[in-house]
Amino acid sequence: MSRQAVSKHLGILEDANLIATEKHGREKLHYLNPVPIHAITERWIGRFERGALGVLAEIKNKLERDDT
Repeated sequence: MSRQAVSKHLGILEDANLIATEKHGREKLHYLNPVPIHAITERWIGRFERGALGVLAEIKNKLERDDT
C-alpha cells in the first residue's frame, strides 16, 4: 500500500472522528478514539447480544419451571 493511500485512509478515519492525531514537529501520531468505536459496538453488536441473552433467560426459566 502506498504512503498516499495510507494518508488518504487515515484522513477519512480522522474526519469520521475514529482516530485522534497529535503533531510533534514533522511527525503526526495517530491514536484510536475509543468513544465512537464503543458507541458503534453497542449499537451494532449489542442488538445481537440482547437477543441471545433473552433466549438464554427463556431457557433458564423453562428449566426452573420443569424442576418444580
